[in-house]
Amino acid sequence: MAAEFSCGGVVVNENRVLLVRVTSLRNKRVWTFPKGHLEPGESPRQAALREVEEETGYRCSIIRPLLRVRYGFTINHGFVHKAVQWYLMRSLSKTGKPDTAEIDEVRWVSLQKAVSMVIYPSDKKLLHIVGSIYGITVPPQAPAGPPASETNGIAS
Repeated sequence: MAAEFSCGGVVVNENRVLLVRVTSLRNKRVWTFPKGHLEPGESPRQAALREVEEETGYRCSIIRPLLRVRYGFTINHGFVHKAVQWYLMRSLSKTGKPDTAEIDEVRWVSLQKAVSMVIYPSDKKLLHIVGSIYGITVPPQAPAGPPASETNGIAS
């Protein structure tokens, strides 16, 4: 068994959030939030800001920590325990283009639209937390996506 730790951001701008479309470990295109691994010497906050900018082309600032999510998945015949620290962020400026090696598309969408686009239960939970912070009604969570042992199977 392996353990991984990543950090990422739920980026807001007015009543919209920034989603990225990636190819999952199951070779499916899914909408989610930008995240990635820490580089040597980086703090979780630094890693989250760097990953968001690299993957989306937006420089951001952290508003507050949101949630630490834990899940597991199987890859190359091994089980991986993963934790992701999520931060609420605001976009400051567009600095470049998305990393096309990892990201298929970047899109700003309303919280209400985002909840119908993301499939991972943890992403839906993040949207509901952000909605409650900003007083925005987010539709009830749709039926859960993949089983818990297979959620968030995204290489990052």
